[in-house]
Amino acid sequence: MRKLVIFFIWFLVFLSLFHATLADELDDVTKELDSLKTELKNKESKHSNLQSQFESIKQRVNVVEREIVVKEKQVVDGEKNLSHQKTLLNERARSYYKNISKNSDFFMTLFTSGDFSNSIRNFFYQKTVVDEDRNTIIRMALMIKDLEDKKKSLVGEKARLAVVKDEVDKQAAALAGQIEGDKQKIANLSQRQQSLIASKQASLNIPKSVGSSGGAKGCSSDLTNGKDPGFSPKIGFFTYGVPNRVGLNQYGAKGRAAAGQNAETILNAYYGNFELKKDYDQNIKIKVDGNGEYSIEDYVKRIYEIPADWPMEALKAQAIAARSYALAYTGNGGKSICTTESCQVFKPDPKGGAWDQAVEATKGWVMVSGGNPISAYFSSTHGGYVHSTADIGWSGTAYTKNAQDASGNIGSFADLQNNAYDKESPWFYCDWGSRSDYNGTAWLKPSEVADVANVISLAKCDSSAVNHLYQPDKPNPEGTDTWNADQVKDKLRSCGGSPVDATTDVSVGVDFGSGKTTSVNIGGKSFGAAEFKDWFNLRAPANVQIVGPLFNVEKH
Repeated sequence: MRKLVIFFIWFLVFLSLFHATLADELDDVTKELDSLKTELKNKESKHSNLQSQFESIKQRVNVVEREIVVKEKQVVDGEKNLSHQKTLLNERARSYYKNISKNSDFFMTLFTSGDFSNSIRNFFYQKTVVDEDRNTIIRMALMIKDLEDKKKSLVGEKARLAVVKDEVDKQAAALAGQIEGDKQKIANLSQRQQSLIASKQASLNIPKSVGSSGGAKGCSSDLTNGKDPGFSPKIGFFTYGVPNRVGLNQYGAKGRAAAGQNAETILNAYYGNFELKKDYDQNIKIKVDGNGEYSIEDYVKRIYEIPADWPMEALKAQAIAARSYALAYTGNGGKSICTTESCQVFKPDPKGGAWDQAVEATKGWVMVSGGNPISAYFSSTHGGYVHSTADIGWSGTAYTKNAQDASGNIGSFADLQNNAYDKESPWFYCDWGSRSDYNGTAWLKPSEVADVANVISLAKCDSSAVNHLYQPDKPNPEGTDTWNADQVKDKLRSCGGSPVDATTDVSVGVDFGSGKTTSVNIGGKSFGAAEFKDWFNLRAPANVQIVGPLFNVEKH
């Protein structure tokens, strides 16, 4: 009895508290949205402030949405519990009326009984029972009424949340429109500059797949390796994943297999609009550059893309992807295929062991679309997201897709670090590049980060300055002089600009839905993420690079 009463009291208090907290949170988000709308109307508003504010609102809306889902479940659970409690209520009511009648009889016989002491004890005992029944009935009735009130309130909160989310979408469009209006101010790189960046990135030797890596660690300034550049404060731009990010995520497949997913489930996570045909012709011959010809199954047994000690379902998924890719690449054996990561890693000797078992277990299994094998692209590490071929600038394909690659929702960098299936990859979160003068790290000084911001501002202000804005530690590829940080500041002032001085005021805006950094904010100035990445990669010293669409800034 005592435990039941305590439970009712706790449940009533909990319901009132969660309702008040949720309502307060929605009120705060609504006020923040109103503030954002006001700022959007102000033409002088800085994109950095707006983007930061907007990201905060979206994250808070996501929190409220998740809370409502949880609270709905708790109310449903409460209703299930009440169905049982209502039965108890009926029993208590019957007990109450029965015992109150008994108590009246005890009272009438109290003074006529020969054993007064025993009668008065029975009387007060019966009164206690009656009081407990009455109090329990009252609490149950209040609980039922309060739960009904909370259900009505939750309906209202859901309606308010829908309005808020609609307003968020509208303001996102407004902010995008404002940024779109500034596109003519974006300083685009020339084709020659883009080619130079590609060569610079190639010098990093980023592994496209696990099999091509040789087990080497790629992050030069990994946060856990303790490397010190010899200066402080230090700033690093860390990219999630390696450049490809299309199709099978090898470390993601490993994480999914470890979580209990089978090969078919894994493949469906990374490809779409395909059929897994399990009786494809096994007699097709694959011509391998410099290595003769093999049946498709013997060819796949010689693919060295992932370690043989990985979970079997990950091995099977890779075997199916490798088989499909080879058939698509060669046109069912019509042309030869290379042996490097540019195609897929091949060696003359069969890999054997568990890999051989995985190939045998999936003999003839090929992913097809429109009856033809698909180009089942794959890479070592996607960084928590899957992208389509069109999304990264390749020709569009129906069987690649955009999706989060995580065991839970991603609404923050912390969610990404905790939930991404490929989080154990050594290339999951890397800053790329190395400077021998600074202990082989890719950390930058605040003045060097500010210089990138000033370079972008100058390129917008004076397009004729572009040929002077390459990295100062290498010869100018245009055959002219490269301006150093102080010269860039002077030139920027000359055309009416305001330079950024050395600063640690650096942050990023991110769209966690699509897995892309959207803006970079430095010293109060905001730049589009793609624009910043291009100019950073052109201007940054040595071979320091940002290598993907999703990156974060670390300051230490």
